[in-house]
Amino acid sequence: MKFGVAQIKPLKGNIAANIERHLQLIQLAIFHNTDALFFPELSITGYEPELAIDLAVYVYDKRFDEFQNISNTHNISIGIGAPIQFSTGIQISMITFVPNRTRPVYSKQILHPDELPYFAPGDKQVILTVGNKKIAPAICYESLQLEHAQHAHTLGAEIYLASAAKPQSGIDEALKHYPDIAKKYGMAVLMANSVGPCDNFLSVGKSSVWNKEGVLLAQLNETEEGILIFDTESGQVIEQTI
Repeated sequence: MKFGVAQIKPLKGNIAANIERHLQLIQLAIFHNTDALFFPELSITGYEPELAIDLAVYVYDKRFDEFQNISNTHNISIGIGAPIQFSTGIQISMITFVPNRTRPVYSKQILHPDELPYFAPGDKQVILTVGNKKIAPAICYESLQLEHAQHAHTLGAEIYLASAAKPQSGIDEALKHYPDIAKKYGMAVLMANSVGPCDNFLSVGKSSVWNKEGVLLAQLNETEEGILIFDTESGQVIEQTI
């Protein structure tokens, strides 16, 4: 199986332009016969909490139909980051487009205190199954909380997927934390981080892949968009920037 993470530079609040950028990276993943590709936190809108009330979307937004069509046609699962409007409030979510199926949604359960004025927390962990692999999504801040990874492990996750929008301080912490949990729980860790301006900080990329022994296999740089594709059988990673 081949699982990929995308590093993207979202344009603030420009959903149409961001969708086009997603599609370019998805085509790269398809070229490499990738089974699933996942994007950073709030990749469709950019990480902009103060704009969330205006940018919030719904799971079956017609603008996302192209992702579903590509998923069906090319047998690839695609996870995008979006602020989703629910009855309890707006949630920081990952919508996954699965071939010929309904769209699983995972929402960030552990919010950073700065996010509480703008977002509501999700209420359960979702485990995605792609082929014979179980994937646990984790969104940014919560992926640095040990109890989140521990719970994912108890649910049988084999891959821990961190979807993030992190500045330098967050990346410094992540690069210490993720290899530790990979080794502790025997899960490969894939991190998709964005690049460029986000809210009041600069997201610094360095999207990465660690194997289940906690060994760093590949990492993108701080500024370029691109993808990393992890082959679970060979342990090799394909790296491509655009």
